[in-house]
Amino acid sequence: MTLSITHLGSGSSGNATLLSTDETKILIDCGFSGRQIEKRLSLLEISPEDIDAILISHHHIDHSRGAMITQKRWGTKIQSNFETCARLGMDPVNECRIFEPLNRIEFGSDLSILPISVNHDGADNVGFIASHGGERAAIVTDLGSWNDELVRHMSECVHISLEANYDTKKLWNGPYPDNLKQRISGRGGHLSNRQTAELLANVTNKKTRSIVLCHLSEQNNAPHIAESEVLLEIDEVFDGDISISKKDGPEFSHYLGQSEPEKLVKIN
Repeated sequence: MTLSITHLGSGSSGNATLLSTDETKILIDCGFSGRQIEKRLSLLEISPEDIDAILISHHHIDHSRGAMITQKRWGTKIQSNFETCARLGMDPVNECRIFEPLNRIEFGSDLSILPISVNHDGADNVGFIASHGGERAAIVTDLGSWNDELVRHMSECVHISLEANYDTKKLWNGPYPDNLKQRISGRGGHLSNRQTAELLANVTNKKTRSIVLCHLSEQNNAPHIAESEVLLEIDEVFDGDISISKKDGPEFSHYLGQSEPEKLVKIN
């Protein structure tokens, strides 16, 4: 089996993404309660005990809410950078393994993860580049701007999961106070649909087979707006699948290098 990428849910209420290979199962972020993580994994016929590690991008609660309870209840290993570990109140020796940006983390023989620093709102945040079988996938959220280094690493990816947080008109015409609007739209905030489209225009090429737009604001965005703005920018160079990750996942899995996602059937 190749690497599969499955968003368990995405948005301000919580974020978690499962990376799975024949040998390894990793969660990128754990922003849901332990009960929700268990429930969402069960839809994939996976138990929390099957998870080899959780990599936390930053300390904000929508990315870290369930990390400590998951560790205590199921013994899951937690990894983050030092500031995130400290902000979560975790012991960097006994409770959390520390990684450094641009230092590759190896998981068995078939998966490696490269953390990349990104700029976000009072947090030492990272995005992740996953490598398997000579191909790469990017999972990058919670950033208000990007640099050449991020573009270089994302340009190598056949799958990209990237936030498209807000529509500029909806944000500025909406009910949020001005200081919050400025924080969201600032260089350390979140990406607008337009910024996401521009970043994808810089990294998407004929090798790119799938894109997931994630971390959409319920208040300040809508899936059809985000998708149409991105496609307007990349339609000439991208002929793969574009999907939207919502808060109530998982809904689909992408397999590295394949265009069409595998839809998940939920049984109530």
